Amino acid sequence: MEALVACLAGKLHGEGFCDTIDLQKKHSRAEEKGRFMPDVATVLRSEISRLARKETRQVVVPIKKQNAELRRTVSALKKEVAALRNQVSFLQQQEKRRLETVPVGQPKKAEKAIRFAPRWVKADRKRLGLSARDYGALVGVSALTVYSWEAGKSKPRKEKLAAWAEVRALGKREAKRRLELLQG
Repeated sequence: MEALVACLAGKLHGEGFCDTIDLQKKHSRAEEKGRFMPDVATVLRSEISRLARKETRQVVVPIKKQNAELRRTVSALKKEVAALRNQVSFLQQQEKRRLETVPVGQPKKAEKAIRFAPRWVKADRKRLGLSARDYGALVGVSALTVYSWEAGKSKPRKEKLAAWAEVRALGKREAKRRLELLQG
């Protein structure tokens, strides 16, 4: 093998050609021993591909490990986001239910303490900066009912009077937040 490589090196550098007889003798001796001399180009090609695979593996393995770690992190974050979304959804539904329920069994003394005037409805609606539809959603009535209250054509019933008093006590930000929760 070394002789063949030296011979090929000589060909490449222009030092002369090897004896073909020498090569035939070496080849025949290798055949007698049961070994064949491989083609140099094949040997070089296989060695180059082996080294290329080795170097590629050294670069790719850490990247694969990092990729797997990042995939695990992304998966964990997706699970956490899903859990948080479920929690937010649950809390929004709970708050919506809480806002929809109006205290029914209040003592009569407290109901009489709530005073009502049509101009207060309009003033409160303007103070909060809400439309009649949005204000009615907070109280639990229609926009037409709010207009009716403002015009003095009707008065709220006891349960709606309590809800109206609760809305009247809200600030602008709290009213907007509750409205967003109610609308979904």
